[in-house]
Amino acid sequence: MSDHESEAEEIADLSNPDVTTKYRSAADIVQKALQQVMAACVPDADIATICEQGDKILEEETGKLYNKKGKDGKKIEKGIAFPTCISVNELCGHYSPLKGESSTLKAGDIAKIDMACHLDGFIAAAAHTVIVGGEPVEDKRADVIMAAWNAAEAALRLVQVGNTNTQVTEAFSKIAEDFKCKPLQGVLSHQMKKHVIDGNRAILSVETDEQKVDEFEFELNEVYCIDVVMSTGEGRSKETETRSTVFKRAVETSYILKTQKARQFISEVNKRFPALPFTLRAIEDEQVARVGVSEARRHELLEEYPVLKEKEGNFVAQFKFTVLLLPGGTKKVTGLPLGDLEKQVKSMYTVQDEEMKKLLASSANPKKNKKKKKDAKDDANEDAS
Repeated sequence: MSDHESEAEEIADLSNPDVTTKYRSAADIVQKALQQVMAACVPDADIATICEQGDKILEEETGKLYNKKGKDGKKIEKGIAFPTCISVNELCGHYSPLKGESSTLKAGDIAKIDMACHLDGFIAAAAHTVIVGGEPVEDKRADVIMAAWNAAEAALRLVQVGNTNTQVTEAFSKIAEDFKCKPLQGVLSHQMKKHVIDGNRAILSVETDEQKVDEFEFELNEVYCIDVVMSTGEGRSKETETRSTVFKRAVETSYILKTQKARQFISEVNKRFPALPFTLRAIEDEQVARVGVSEARRHELLEEYPVLKEKEGNFVAQFKFTVLLLPGGTKKVTGLPLGDLEKQVKSMYTVQDEEMKKLLASSANPKKNKKKKKDAKDDANEDAS
């Protein structure tokens, strides 16, 4: 390889300050969109309309940044990395309906809002749970929200350089038990890389006979999307009859589709969504989307994100955030505070596990703590002199 070629090879991890800036800028956009979508989750609101609104904010805000061409003279890719989904009550995820197949929110619904965007392939993802209508809640809904929230806070403190993915999975289990809930099987928190939303390194929500991952240590300059999903039921989801609308191009498969509409569909997907998930709502012509998707799926050109649910009568809560493992420590760049839920939600349970209590009482910003201690020591020295 010539010197010129090695210079041109991009450093695509956090050791490159430009990469860190792109992650942080994408994170700011997700935070803004998430807050606006949460505000729109009111009784009688139409879910498809709110999902469209979320996607529009992600598109518009990413559209304002990085409009100069890159060093290679190409336009910088940016936009939605995971379309806005709003999954209610026992629905576990991926509900982003087409206009004519939507449903409305009701007071007391527990709604999980999930989304992601990217700048130049660097992805920021987040999810938050809200109770529609703002009523105080003291039942199983409160338990599952607080289980998910405390598990997310524990994960933030454990995803540190030198710790392992197994430690995080164990924390999920301990906290779920204290709130009489279960972590949802099949949920993975993935490492993210440029244009890759589900990297090979993953943290299990819960280990089962069917699903295991290799243990690894978190390393400097890595990025993770931590996805915490808890259930008041058995912690097992199944596919629903609801139409799947979220898909991702299976990049390793190619096939020339037979019908013109299907070819038009896959050509639009290849051009606009070559590597990251998208919703059928984003396809210009809905008829093309409906025809194209079934043929593309038959020939395994797409990976499907089916709408999943727990048993009826159960509730599922989710918190998701993006972390950057920087030299100064782990930095959470997306994910909102508990906010209104703090006053709204009263669970009869609390974290009982001593190890977890100690962990949650520690700061999520260890560097700031050290600085405070140092300042206090300096002050003490000055007083003594």
